[in-house]
Amino acid sequence: MNGSNGTPRKPKALAAGSRLGVFAPASPADSVAMIAGLAELKRHGFKVVANQDSKADGYFAGTDLERVTGFLGAVNSDQVDGLVALRGGYGSNYLLKFDIEKSLENIKTVIGFSDITTLHIFLWQRGKWITFYGPMVAAGLNAGANKRAGYDESSFLQAVGRTESGWKLRLQGQPVLAGLSIGTVLGGCMTLLEATIGTPWELDTKDSILLLEDCAMKPYQVDRVLMHLKQAGKFEGVRGIVLGDFPECEPTVPGAPSVKEVCARILRPLGVPIVFGAPIGHTSRPMLTIPLGIKARLDADGEGMLEFLEPAVVA
Repeated sequence: MNGSNGTPRKPKALAAGSRLGVFAPASPADSVAMIAGLAELKRHGFKVVANQDSKADGYFAGTDLERVTGFLGAVNSDQVDGLVALRGGYGSNYLLKFDIEKSLENIKTVIGFSDITTLHIFLWQRGKWITFYGPMVAAGLNAGANKRAGYDESSFLQAVGRTESGWKLRLQGQPVLAGLSIGTVLGGCMTLLEATIGTPWELDTKDSILLLEDCAMKPYQVDRVLMHLKQAGKFEGVRGIVLGDFPECEPTVPGAPSVKEVCARILRPLGVPIVFGAPIGHTSRPMLTIPLGIKARLDADGEGMLEFLEPAVVA
């Protein structure tokens, strides 16, 4: 696995016939949701050749050793072209205690959101892997294409399959501060990004277009995380910010600031383009799939637009 100063490494594109491995690094999933998500992958012509057995062990999908073995087994198998997470929840951070860096020579597509943010950041910081912030088997894919609590089919297929640059993604949000910028797309679930601070794989956000999203937080809790990120220097050198729509984060006191107002108050003074309300990660709308680690142009006017200036995958 290359060091953190290496050239970004792109996985092989996925298409009909590609062989996928499902890994469960965090919490277990409902069997009905899992079956529905697997059926959706097969509908696209993908072949699911490895499906990690996830027996509940408290709030984990198995012991630490079982979960890391499932992940590394899929990464290092010659029979697996790409990996899709089963679901998030909690537990991906435990995989990093196994010194997995030494076992990650063969780059492959890794797709997931929420708790998988931990792995996205680790793989980027320690090996410059291009990964994908998008739907999981039992969290997005199970609900279907372009449906409520489902996933955006077009961005999913383009992100993991398009080997040409220049595709554009409507962010379906609204401007906090309009403008244009170019940077490397990084980030994910806000509290998981925050949790990397002080670790050897702390996310370097300089020159990034930073994705920040989360759910079920009170506005003051979002405020606290943003202030921590600011005071830790994580907004210094950031080129632009794309914020999720923060479901289940309504003010608990009438007249109190909303999450959008909190974000505007803390982030607008940065003077960089900012879009709020994109359906990324936790959202009730069809979830967008965003490649992490590639250059993009952010246009924060209107509903917002990301134009990817390079492909995330290779033929």
